[in-house]
Amino acid sequence: MKNPKNLFKAALRARKHQLGIWNTIGGNAVPELLGGAGFDWVLIDCEHSPVETLDVLPALQAIAGDPTTSAVVRPAANDPVLFKRLLDFGAQTLMVPYVQTAEEAAAAVSAMRYAPRGIRGMAGMTRATRYGKVDDYYTIAEEELCLIVQLETQTALDNLEAIAETDGVDAVFIGPADLSASMGIPGQMNHPDVQSAIKNAFERLKAMSVPYGILTLDPDAAGNYMSQGTAFTAVGVDLALLADAVAALKERF
Repeated sequence: MKNPKNLFKAALRARKHQLGIWNTIGGNAVPELLGGAGFDWVLIDCEHSPVETLDVLPALQAIAGDPTTSAVVRPAANDPVLFKRLLDFGAQTLMVPYVQTAEEAAAAVSAMRYAPRGIRGMAGMTRATRYGKVDDYYTIAEEELCLIVQLETQTALDNLEAIAETDGVDAVFIGPADLSASMGIPGQMNHPDVQSAIKNAFERLKAMSVPYGILTLDPDAAGNYMSQGTAFTAVGVDLALLADAVAALKERF
């Protein structure tokens, strides 16, 4: 059996924009709904939600119900133990939060790779290997794995080139919320200084031909970011969409 192709990584390489949505509600029903909603990718968030590592497996299985939708998983931290489990579950694309230096980026890369190029632990009977059916998985796995690192602070932006140039980093995600906090204006993602920093980061990444992405719940901001060349843009969060719909329904009546 061949190693399943990573459509998200292929689209990055083809410079094809991908529209995404965030999954923060646990279980498999919501990921299944989101996976069939027509978005290019669904992010399963283990950092800022009650979704635990074990919950990722059924979420991946649910999203896989639509073979045209890619699953991206955000682990709770840049931790090789978490990476090992998520990759064994069959996650092919990880978005790693709060990367601030090239050394931290390199550590994430190492956790994605088997020895001698990295430190990922080996196991045979996993969903990633299709329970032992993928031919020569250990030598070809890296070809279909994709690593996105999140730059969320001024320190990270200061180190942008060194992080983005790290061998094994496939894309960069800019986190506006934490960036605003690190700049001393927490929660003000639309502040001119924050927007200027984001635009500057995009320009530097574009000059390096490194794909970059972002999340925003503001449709106008999303359009603006896409016009600035984002390769992947998330435009909604399941819990926020539910809260808005509930509030609107209650207000109507």
